[in-house]
Amino acid sequence: MRKIAVFTGTRAEYGLLYWLLKDIQSDPELELQLLVAGMHLSPEFGMTYQNIEADGFRIDEKVEMLLSSDSAVGTAKSIGLGVIGFADALSRMNPDVIVILGDRFEALAAAQAAMILRIPIAHIHGGEITEGAYDDAIRHAITKLSLLHFTSTQEHRQRVIQLGEAPNRVSNVGAVGLDHLRRSNMMSVDELSASLQFTINHPYFLVTYHPVTLASEPAKASFEQQLSALDQFPLHQVILTYPNADDGGREIIPLLEAYAKERPDRVLAIPSLGHLRYLSAVKHAAAVVGNSSSGIIEVPSFGVPTVNVGARQRGRLAATSVLNCDPDADAITEALETALEADYSRVINPYGQGNASEAILKIIKAADLSEIKTFYDIEKVV
Repeated sequence: MRKIAVFTGTRAEYGLLYWLLKDIQSDPELELQLLVAGMHLSPEFGMTYQNIEADGFRIDEKVEMLLSSDSAVGTAKSIGLGVIGFADALSRMNPDVIVILGDRFEALAAAQAAMILRIPIAHIHGGEITEGAYDDAIRHAITKLSLLHFTSTQEHRQRVIQLGEAPNRVSNVGAVGLDHLRRSNMMSVDELSASLQFTINHPYFLVTYHPVTLASEPAKASFEQQLSALDQFPLHQVILTYPNADDGGREIIPLLEAYAKERPDRVLAIPSLGHLRYLSAVKHAAAVVGNSSSGIIEVPSFGVPTVNVGARQRGRLAATSVLNCDPDADAITEALETALEADYSRVINPYGQGNASEAILKIIKAADLSEIKTFYDIEKVV
């Protein structure tokens, strides 16, 4: 049996990987190993490893790496702790391949340890661009550490090849998170309300804002501008989810908690929705607001508009339902007004049709994992 380790360090990444995990788990030719770290193990961010276990997965290794810090130094130290912890965990697990999705600093630490231990890496969502965050550099770095690549669009596949990866190792499978559209039963509004213990009786906005780690966009000031914009829509309710653990994120949490406390019938603040509640909330939302990658990659498939705020996702390929605006209250208000007036039900999502998990597993099962990478010159691309 081929042992496939899958790494997850955040709630969002786990939600995207859910059906891939299920498919590995149910395949008699494969053994699933689950490596969990980062925000999943933090009380500050909801102890979401418990959601993973509740979904029926066994966690093989947990790596404590996240410092309770809100600085770049703290993030850099967390990466160092992660490399140390992942070295021990992966040595014990001894997988044939490890699957790593995306561009988080936790994922970079896991990839570094795996590469040195000569564990082949299968990387999902390479080749994308987010100019406003250091995630952009991390994503490309993980590409260079990886043997197999699963991109979300043909444009992103070409960019991975441009980075020197051989075309036969780079497959465009679409966005893995879209598998939920075909395979998950979404909650109704009433079911969502009951699960959240929050009465949803008006149109609502789903809001997630993460720190912008490269561009000049102060997290606290920018988030305050979003809250001011939301106040211009008193007939809309608001579901606010916590930011991620990037430096600057923790200063947003008191703001959203205070905003919700002052408006208990209109606003809900929650550390983590979990993947099913999150996607169900997307399905019924009037608009998704903030700067999460989900607003660009998954949300358009629901026919729901996204108001993408600020620089974090700058450069990412997007559907026409994604409305970009500056982190300014007037600009956000204008974008929301536009979003509420238009019909986005026929928008085409460039990130695929929701069959990525099956394609990824087929390729991993057939791959020669003993191959030694060499740099592929772009001139050779046919």
